[in-house]
Amino acid sequence: MSTTIYVANLPENTNDQQIQDLFAQYGDVLSVKLISDNETGKMMGYGFVEMPEDIANKAIYELNGKEFEGNTLQVNQARGRSDR
Repeated sequence: MSTTIYVANLPENTNDQQIQDLFAQYGDVLSVKLISDNETGKMMGYGFVEMPEDIANKAIYELNGKEFEGNTLQVNQARGRSDR
């Protein structure tokens, strides 16, 4: 089973590979999706990482509040649309 992780406060020049590498320190990364503005194509500063459930919690714990490229990351388990 996998867990989706919400990652916020990313610098606007962040790319998928950087996030893949950051989370890969904790185990397998199944997918990375950074969110971009539809009109400008500019990165919105947040995205989602999917990891196996057994390692996702460690990654969340270790990376939440960590500095990345000058920004302090906000890392949490993603909530479904109906949970908001």
